[in-house]
Amino acid sequence: MVKNYGVRTDLALEERERFESDNVEIPGVILEEEYDEEQEIRTTRVVIETENGAKAMGKPVGTYLTIEAPNLAVPDDESHMEISALLCAHIRTLIEKMREKEKAGTAGEDLSVLVVGLGNREVTPDALGPYVADHLCVTRHIVKEYGKYAMGMEHANMISAIVPGVMGQTGMESAEIVRGIVGETHPDLVIAVDALAARNSRRLNRTVQIADTGISPGSGVGNHRAGMTEESLGVPVIAIGVPTVVDAATIANDTMENLVRALEDCESLRGVGEALRSCSPGEKQEFIRELVAPHLNGMFVTPKDVDEMVHHISHTIAEALNMLFA
Repeated sequence: MVKNYGVRTDLALEERERFESDNVEIPGVILEEEYDEEQEIRTTRVVIETENGAKAMGKPVGTYLTIEAPNLAVPDDESHMEISALLCAHIRTLIEKMREKEKAGTAGEDLSVLVVGLGNREVTPDALGPYVADHLCVTRHIVKEYGKYAMGMEHANMISAIVPGVMGQTGMESAEIVRGIVGETHPDLVIAVDALAARNSRRLNRTVQIADTGISPGSGVGNHRAGMTEESLGVPVIAIGVPTVVDAATIANDTMENLVRALEDCESLRGVGEALRSCSPGEKQEFIRELVAPHLNGMFVTPKDVDEMVHHISHTIAEALNMLFA
């Protein structure tokens, strides 16, 4: 239905699913999936290898890891520690591949890492990045002042963090601020953390996407800002995101799908359901457009307990990064 017609999503997995529903294979795009039954965690790896694949997907060439964990939305410390360990392992793998590609040394060497907490702290669904930065163990100032042996270890990564805010607060693009910081501090790697938008409401606050392609702040809500990529910053960029919102078109589409199924299950109304099911894609698109316009167009929806969820998830991501760079 409407999912083929402009419903916003930041998840590469959902872009790939859009083609699967139409039984279309995308040359240059690889999909791999693993499922851990014990922890109920599904890990999907989407690799875009060619420019044609990137054009079809609407995303840059690179690797996109999506971790779907229902327990991410549950305040259970043990489950969140397991998810943190999994995130840590996947991010470490991406970093090792990046360093090998850039010939920037081995994984055992110390790293200088800048973590960027993107988003607006005053808007709860958009506060994930700032909250993650709050919970990080930053060490750059200690290592610069006293040396790595002051940390009591032979190897010590230099971790710094910044929350650049949003343009409405600073009058500057987040990418401009980060570019200036990168020029002054010369990190080996930038990790950007941001809230995303999803196509499927069941993935809200239950999914983490890790990508080695950088990030465009605000893209999920149609507020495209300057991107943070290796090309624009001069250093590799890993993006970590969690979908916290869906748009009104998604809600209307899901409601319509549920209505059609209910009508088809009802003997007296089955004909109506079958008639709706047989509508052409263009007719369905127009119907959804009429449902959401004009007052619902541009509206985004988030769960009512998003404040609690964002706090828990920010701790989980921050713990993964603290484990990785400890």
